[in-house]
Amino acid sequence: MSWLDRLRGSERQLARALAAWNAGDYGVALDLWAPLAHRGNARAQSNMGAAFLEGRGVERDQAKAAEWLRLAAEQGDVGGQRNLALCYYEGWGVAQDQAAAAQWYEKAALQGDADAQDMLSWMKLLGGGCPQDYLGARLWAEKAAAQGRAAAMARLGDIHHNALGVERDPKTAAAWWRRAAELGHAEAQAMLGAAYLAGKGVAQDRTQALHWLEQAEVGGAGELAAGFLRLARAKP
Repeated sequence: MSWLDRLRGSERQLARALAAWNAGDYGVALDLWAPLAHRGNARAQSNMGAAFLEGRGVERDQAKAAEWLRLAAEQGDVGGQRNLALCYYEGWGVAQDQAAAAQWYEKAALQGDADAQDMLSWMKLLGGGCPQDYLGARLWAEKAAAQGRAAAMARLGDIHHNALGVERDPKTAAAWWRRAAELGHAEAQAMLGAAYLAGKGVAQDRTQALHWLEQAEVGGAGELAAGFLRLARAKP
């Protein structure tokens, strides 16, 4: 059998495993992934790691998850890199190490993984596991936002509102909060409501303020929205 035939066979086996996984047949998926993973297939190794991490089709085992994810990540598998970063961030199966988490998130982010871009942006904003870097935080958030990540959009609103590495720009802040709010991001809804209440970056509008603040309260950002809601409801 030629290398091309083996590659095609592996791809077909991966596709069958993924279909089984999506159908909830986790044991079938693992039976298909396991031989590929042991032969060094990075995608299968990454999927084995995810299965052990989530405890689907196997007993949850964070140490085994980290082992499989490392094998995949070191071969450049983007999902393996992102999930290994998560293991380091949380201390799942490895010693907790935010610096290692940031390094693996960056490897995945450079491959275009939106979740890794979003997380790396957040870590750079706070200086968690890497030097605080407002420019890097903004640039990675913009990349994640371009792929539809609401949390990154909300963070961009905060960056422009708080002048973190940029000039303070209430209009740009409100525009980012609106994009995140329309995707259901509760904190962005609260901030957009507050912007409407104060007329900062948008025209003052009590009706819009109440709408977004009430959405935020329902969505789980009640503590953030509470003070603004009291003011909005008290206005004649």
